[in-house]
Amino acid sequence: MPKVLLSSYRYSVEGLPVEIKIYSTDDFVPTYEITIPGIAEGTKLILETKLKGELMGEVKLDITDILDPKKFKIVKARFMDAAHAVLKRNFPSLDEKKRQILAVYLLHKTLGLGELESLLGDEQLEEVVVNNSREPVWVYHKKHGWCKTNLRIKNEQEIYDYASMIARKVGRQINVLNPMLDAHLPSGDRVNATLFPISSFGNTLTIRKFSRNPWTITTFIKQHTISADVAALIWLCVQNELSLLVTGGTGSGKTSFLNALCGLIPPNQRIISIEDTRELTLPSFLHWVPMTVREANPEGKGEVTMLDLMVNALRQRPDRIVVGEIRRQREAEVMFEAMHTGHSVYATLHADNAEQTISRLTNPPINIPSQMLDALAGIVVTFRHRRFNIRRVLEFAEVTSDGEARVIHRWDIKTDKIKNVAKMQRLAKILSLYAGMTEKEIAQEIKEKSAILRWMVDKGYLDVEQVGEIVAHYYSDPESVLSAAMEGKEWRFRK
Repeated sequence: MPKVLLSSYRYSVEGLPVEIKIYSTDDFVPTYEITIPGIAEGTKLILETKLKGELMGEVKLDITDILDPKKFKIVKARFMDAAHAVLKRNFPSLDEKKRQILAVYLLHKTLGLGELESLLGDEQLEEVVVNNSREPVWVYHKKHGWCKTNLRIKNEQEIYDYASMIARKVGRQINVLNPMLDAHLPSGDRVNATLFPISSFGNTLTIRKFSRNPWTITTFIKQHTISADVAALIWLCVQNELSLLVTGGTGSGKTSFLNALCGLIPPNQRIISIEDTRELTLPSFLHWVPMTVREANPEGKGEVTMLDLMVNALRQRPDRIVVGEIRRQREAEVMFEAMHTGHSVYATLHADNAEQTISRLTNPPINIPSQMLDALAGIVVTFRHRRFNIRRVLEFAEVTSDGEARVIHRWDIKTDKIKNVAKMQRLAKILSLYAGMTEKEIAQEIKEKSAILRWMVDKGYLDVEQVGEIVAHYYSDPESVLSAAMEGKEWRFRK
């Protein structure tokens, strides 16, 4: 079967041009070909064998400076200046544009992850995976799924060197005694590494890319992940400080949806977020304190757990608490205790549907008494359909006073629409009790919010700052936002 071009595009990584072509071949998965126009193989060889060493000798830096994430930008700038000087000395006739391209390539080879850096610049990728030095590097593409690339890591030692460098930058180690690593890059991308023989075929690297353009509720509506009406109901819950749980399987978009949900929080409330690794990105004007856990050092000291942070968060006068993922009983107990003491909590949990969410919460290892679940107002279930390569909100359920999940909206695979399957009961009672809203007023509120969300999608207001600003204005002056939406006006954003 001949190669068939599926898609092609270009992008730039710090001035380094990158060209991508994705082909369908007689293999079972597409081939992802990456090239850097303007750098011949011979030039690459000179850069890697001769100039890389020359550059290291040019920059006089202590190893602690190179490994300190707080000094990363300063170190990078010094290396870039030195790279320009080295290239000017070796290629005096090179023009400025070409020298910039070679300088970035040299910088990636010296300070970064080599050719993997070019992959990390592709916004269409979710994962970059190295299984060993014998196989090609794999990537997970948002449109085409898993693809084999035309890149290979030279040998197992190079994979180990990359993992070791990442570990040192976050104060950890990966070696024979500690053959597994969970860490993150300065960009926020999450990294998992394992060493042979824990991974039988060789050393591995798995990089989950941190979204440079965070997901917003309008992005989800535009991509048909959720309907505007269900999004409006969730917005109403957030506005009235009702606690929600976002659940789903691995890679279903739980954290992305949690991020979108947080963009609906009023700007006059204090938010404390707690995560294993920083993934949330909220509007810059929100009153937000992000916190992350810390693993113990090689001597077993200095660990700060999710539970430590949750207990600490309650002492910081939060209005809203956002938790990356609930895994253990004590964490869940503290979370529900926070709900019962009047805090709005939003968190994620691994479960495939609303019913399974309740089962996971009430059975070991989490084992929360069902009587405590009434503090939770609703459950959003995210779903990833691997065959169709789409993500959808599978269910939105209210939690009854008996601690059961009652599904109100459910996705129908045949029509690819989220359908209303039951009338609100407990949510309506809560909104009536705490917001004084009748059923008619609740329906009108959802209708208005849905109209605003559709208007934002139509106008292309998908950015986290744009969505956050309009939502913030809505809380202070709902009539002006609703009027703009109804009349289809352009919104005048702050500069």
